[in-house]
Amino acid sequence: MSVTAHITEMLERAGIENAAQEARWILEDYPDAQTAEEIARRRAAHEPLQYLLKSWEFYGLPMKVGKGVLSPRQDTETLVETVLARLRGVTAPQILDLCTGSGCIALALRHELPGSNVTGMELSPAAFAYAKENAAALGLDITLIEGDVLDAQNAARFRNLDAIVCNPPYLTAEDMAHLQPEVAFEPETALFGGADGLHYYRIITRIWRQALKPGGLLAYEIGAGQAADVAEILRQNGFAEIGAVRDYCGMERVIIGKNVK
Repeated sequence: MSVTAHITEMLERAGIENAAQEARWILEDYPDAQTAEEIARRRAAHEPLQYLLKSWEFYGLPMKVGKGVLSPRQDTETLVETVLARLRGVTAPQILDLCTGSGCIALALRHELPGSNVTGMELSPAAFAYAKENAAALGLDITLIEGDVLDAQNAARFRNLDAIVCNPPYLTAEDMAHLQPEVAFEPETALFGGADGLHYYRIITRIWRQALKPGGLLAYEIGAGQAADVAEILRQNGFAEIGAVRDYCGMERVIIGKNVK
């Protein structure tokens, strides 16, 4: 049996859905058969493939990831596309990415909007280190701030932003009790959004609105079934032209609103 077939079989027995494709990816990164088999064993234990490969593509850009940071997901590309569609005609847009994690959103926006000024804020030291590493590796000049997005004093430092984007922790207590094995390896602080999953939306929407210029955009990634609740939070905090955007699977994935003053 070839090494590829052997590793594919290992992954299939563990219930990994795309076993053949993942086996190929593992062997591309780890051509040494012994090392590849050890990596495959860890994958069979449902350790995230992104962590094992130490890098994952997001919006066409390679992002270094590992323990302590949320892995970039294709669903989140919908947030990037939504913001890009609104800012394409804006000269030198000022953008802030809250809960920046690996920096994937901030870096994708900076890459696609060459004249933009992009800042990312992240509290976790582990995630912040990955964001710095990714920015350096990609040669993209974004500003990174290690700080708490729920702290009103941090929000008070900003004014006249064209857009605030955020993929906050939004899993509910019920979600956390039934995590997929792979997700359980990721940091809880990047996942848990309070009992109903809406804790971060409530506070961020309230304390960061003043950082946006009139007409500035607030765009969130949301979880399944949260669209109406998050839209209502924006509405209660003075946002208008609120809309939902569906991801590639047809689920409402982004809520966006415009600041009116």
